[in-house]
Amino acid sequence: MQRRELIQLIGAAAMARLWPDGAAPPRQLGAIGLQLYTVRKMMQRDVVATLSAVSAIGYREVEFAGLFGRTPVAMRKILDSNHLVAPSSHVSLQEIRDDWARTLDGAVALGQKFIVCPWIDQQERTPDGMERVARDFNTAGEAALKAGLQFAYHNHEFDFRLVNGAMPYATILAKTDPKLVKLELDLFWVVQGGQDPLAYLEKYPGRFPLVHVKDRTADGKMADVGQGVIDFRKIFAKAGKGIEHYFVEHDEPASPLDDARISYEYLRNLSF
Repeated sequence: MQRRELIQLIGAAAMARLWPDGAAPPRQLGAIGLQLYTVRKMMQRDVVATLSAVSAIGYREVEFAGLFGRTPVAMRKILDSNHLVAPSSHVSLQEIRDDWARTLDGAVALGQKFIVCPWIDQQERTPDGMERVARDFNTAGEAALKAGLQFAYHNHEFDFRLVNGAMPYATILAKTDPKLVKLELDLFWVVQGGQDPLAYLEKYPGRFPLVHVKDRTADGKMADVGQGVIDFRKIFAKAGKGIEHYFVEHDEPASPLDDARISYEYLRNLSF
């Protein structure tokens, strides 16, 4: 037997002991990102120091919610110097409707792949209003694809509340083209809305390339990842293959960097 064959045989035997019956070895997440809304107050004071601190925790991806007075080109340089990339940004529906070409240009300059609408105003959440929003999303998504980008929508709790008998999120799913409009599933808000995130991930494979990873206590409060009751291991084990980016977020952290670190360490060590 050749030496290489012996090494391969020994390796195969070891794998069989660790994961018997042909079971695959456990998977872990790839790059873990941070939605910078979590550290927005720090970003307002010092963009460079904040991004440096985020990088020092171990994050390699960030998602923007505003550029804090910096141009896309200037922000890209700051990212590069801190070994960070920004696959995604959140932009308002007004920007999408009124200034979409410039917004897309900025996203390209930042090196993004996705651009996400995170909010729909209350007056537009009626059945007719959501039909209009869906049409605008399709139009935005078509322009985004031409620019080499992918448009997406991020949910909140209100997306799952019935308005005149219709659920806004159901309208988004039914009335937007899956190729033009992807979805960023916020795991906290979908649970807060009384829904099962795993059911959506399994029913619409490939529709959710982005997730916001935030935890929830039993009484409905936001928590650092791993400190609440959401079963991330189960969700990612059953439906994680279609997810490309995992962004930690905490809307009102007690200590933004500490909270970001706790969540990162939990996800870094999570296997499924």
